[in-house]
This record gives sequence, structure tokens and C-alpha cells, in this order.
Amino acid sequence: MRNATYGTALTLMIGWILWIGKPVLLPILAAVISVYVLLTAATSMQKVPVLGSLPDWARRALILALFTFVVILLFLLVINNLAQVAAALPRYQSNLELLITRNASILGIEDEPTWENVRRETLDQVNFRSWVAPALLSLRGFGATLFLVVLYASFLIAERGAMARKVVMAMGDEDAGARAISLVSRINERIGQYLFVKTVVNVILGGISFAIMLLLGIEFALFWAVLIAFLNYIPYIGSLVGVLFPVLLSLAQFGSLGMATVVLVSLTTAQVFVAAYLEPRMMGRAFNLSPFVVLLALAFWSTLWGLAGALLAVPLTASLVLLLAEIQTMRPIAVLLSANGNV
Repeated sequence: MRNATYGTALTLMIGWILWIGKPVLLPILAAVISVYVLLTAATSMQKVPVLGSLPDWARRALILALFTFVVILLFLLVINNLAQVAAALPRYQSNLELLITRNASILGIEDEPTWENVRRETLDQVNFRSWVAPALLSLRGFGATLFLVVLYASFLIAERGAMARKVVMAMGDEDAGARAISLVSRINERIGQYLFVKTVVNVILGGISFAIMLLLGIEFALFWAVLIAFLNYIPYIGSLVGVLFPVLLSLAQFGSLGMATVVLVSLTTAQVFVAAYLEPRMMGRAFNLSPFVVLLALAFWSTLWGLAGALLAVPLTASLVLLLAEIQTMRPIAVLLSANGNV
């Protein structure tokens, strides 16, 4: 009974710390995950001609510079697309007028299916101005988080070389330090491989989605493709939400239910191909979480940190399982958290 009480108190304390410490912990955890992906990518560069002959520090510096460049482009892409969406709103409104007027009976407005009636019953009930300030604050917070992620990742990569020496000093014995370094190396390799492959899968999905939307003439195709790639870190829900945004945009852009259906079927087919065929073959046994554990992780992290928590939930949980699997005394917990016990 006492152990259960202590365990409950400890769990509540950790949850409270995670909730209160979100502004500090979120960019740190995102940076750690980024470092795993970057270091694995730098190691994979050894197989590339010319780049493979570079020293380790040069490959890491190159991959970090590329990461910084991509993050800057991502932020500029978000800002640019927000401006373009604002400019396109009048045209979207015109298309929606025609679409909603033709289908006004679906909304229960059958007496006079005009845009004025529809707008009075729908859009006029929403205060869009009240959304502007929170949106701007969120955008500023997004930019600050990206900056901290790049900054923390840079320092983590820079200090990686001295970590082995610090571990030996902390253990107080070279043999114990060597065993600890070996354990940490195995853990880092498995976690890094999982996160790197998952990122590659998401990039492939984003590329396929971009090609589909470009072919169909969807506006802001690059932005939606990037969003789909990020949301694919969220299992089950992420793929659904990622497809939903371009479908809704196609309604506003074309004012046609038929075109929206084509977009929905095309993007869903890409999602199914990646999830059912490509990802299992690329991931192997690296992703081996129980579906129930995945749902619990999503509920826990999204409750604490919102969308950012949902994006990090599965990478964090999968990394935890890989970590526990490499520690002999903790391996039974990893087996219970896995889907088939093969960790």
C-alpha cells in the first residue's frame, strides 16, 4: 500500500513538472530527437561518395547546417502561406458561396437558399477577429521554439565528443565506464535508426502527397505536404487530420464536391500505401509498440503539451521502449509495452 501511494505521488509529481515545464522541456526533447536523426543521417553519409571521405565532425557540421537551413525554410513557408491564404480569402469566399448555396438544403436552410441566409446562420455566428491575436502569438511561439531546437541541437552535437570521457569519469572505473558507453551506444543506435527511418518515411509520404496535390492543382501544395509529413508522426489520427486540411481547401478553391472527393481518395491512397506497405518494410522491428500503449501515449502527451505533445508522443515512447529493452532489469517492462514481445 505504501509503495502504491509513493508511486502515485511520484507519477503526479512528474506529470505536474512536465506540464509546468513545457516551455523549457519541449524544445529540449525536440532537440534531442533531432540530434538522433541528424547523427544517424551523418553516419549514413559515409556510404555517399566524396561525403563519406569527410571526417566525422565535418559531416555533423554539414548535416547541422542543412537542418538549420530546413528549419528556416519551414518557418518562412508558414509565414508566406499565411499571407497567401489571407490574400486568397475573397476568392475562396466566392467559391464557397456557390457551393453552399447549391447545397443549402443540407444545412436545413430551405426557405431561401441564398448566401445571406447561410452566412447569417454560420459564419456570422463566429468572431474571427478573436482568433487573430492567439494565432499571432502561436506563430511567434512557434518561431521561438524552432530557434531553441536548433540552438540546443547545435550544443548537443558539439558536446557529443566529450561525452564518452565524462561517462568514464562519472563511473569512476574504466571497465564500468566502457560497459556504460557500450550500453549507451547500443541504445543510441537503435533509437537513432528508428527515428531516422521514421523521418525518411514521413518525407516520402510528404513527397508523394506533394506530387498528387501539384497534379490536381491544389494551392499551397508544398505547405500541405509538409504538414502531412509532420502529422504522420501521430499514428491513426495524424493521417486523418493531414488529409482533411487539403480536402477542405479544395472545397474552397474549386467549389466542387467532386474535386474534393478526388483529393480525398488520392491522398488517402497515398497514406494507405505508406502505412500498410512501405513503413512496415522500412521500419522492421524498430517500431513495435502495442496499439493500446500508442493510444495512452497520445492521450498523455497531447493532454500535457497539445499538438506538440501528440507529435512527440510516439517517438518518445518508442525511444523509451528501446531504452528499457537494452537494460536487462527493465526488459520485462519493454516486453509488456511492445506489440508482440519482440524487442
